Amino acid sequence: MKKISKSLVCVSVLAALGMSQAALAESPLTGNIGFASNYIWRGLTQTGDGSAISGGIDYAQSGFYAGVWVSNESWTATPGYEEDLYLGYGGSASGLSYDISYIKYGYPVGTGKDDFAEAILKLGYGPATFTYAKTVSKEDGAALKDDSYMSLSAVFEVKKDLSLGLTYGSYDFEAAGADYTHIQVSLSKGDFTFAYDKVSPDVDGAYSDDPRMSVTWKKSFDL
Repeated sequence: MKKISKSLVCVSVLAALGMSQAALAESPLTGNIGFASNYIWRGLTQTGDGSAISGGIDYAQSGFYAGVWVSNESWTATPGYEEDLYLGYGGSASGLSYDISYIKYGYPVGTGKDDFAEAILKLGYGPATFTYAKTVSKEDGAALKDDSYMSLSAVFEVKKDLSLGLTYGSYDFEAAGADYTHIQVSLSKGDFTFAYDKVSPDVDGAYSDDPRMSVTWKKSFDL
């Protein structure tokens, strides 16, 4: 995850989209490129409310997938870029979809102490998806070593090619006083997504509870 700091006020939405599209792609090898007016990850900005450019490559075959995704970021002590490496397996049975993955969040420009990894379980039924993510390693061995994140989201078709997304998420940190919740409401059409995010700050007021609106464009293509 992204470390909580004064400079940090966010499915990475872009990373999550990259993985799900990889799982559904007809070609086993795909690429993606995207632009966001604000990189929001689990309700929090990763770019100081600035824009982000991202891109990635995915390989998917028979339910298994792996990939790399890169974006600029500015929440770390040495702003640079985020490099996500991930692999997983997904499928469905009796109307229930499932996805088990491992993702390593790296920040090569910095000291490496911000790097961390998560194990993630996703279960879906109908329009709803439940996500549980557990921090399994942290390079600095400190605040984020035993954190967890849960969310419940749903996507509804408003009309042809226009969908409404709703998400409620909760972050539980090992460090006292850092927990928070967030909501997201989004509208998606084609390659574009318009999103509204709002965070409920902890008792220490560590997060800005100002609502944020963002626009994201993402394009995937066969390689």
